[in-house]
Amino acid sequence: MTLKECKKEEKADREFQKKFKFEGSINVLTQMMVDPAATEKRGGGKNLPLRRGEILDVIQFTNQEQILCRNSQRRCKSAGAEALSAA
Repeated sequence: MTLKECKKEEKADREFQKKFKFEGSINVLTQMMVDPAATEKRGGGKNLPLRRGEILDVIQFTNQEQILCRNSQRRCKSAGAEALSAA
């Protein structure tokens, strides 16, 4: 990984921590896959856009309906728990 990519990741992590008031380091708990039968969602605000079959890194289980996730573009937002299944 180049220095530029490393700095970009660090900046994204800082923005995530500020936006979600997340303290400490970002640790991936598990990975989950978006249900292939689920409808695709655009996202927006604090919701992550979901694509069928996409693998998401789970950062925190916030409540029964929402999970804090990170996608392959390192965007961190909430995702609906009903659309995810264990990978």
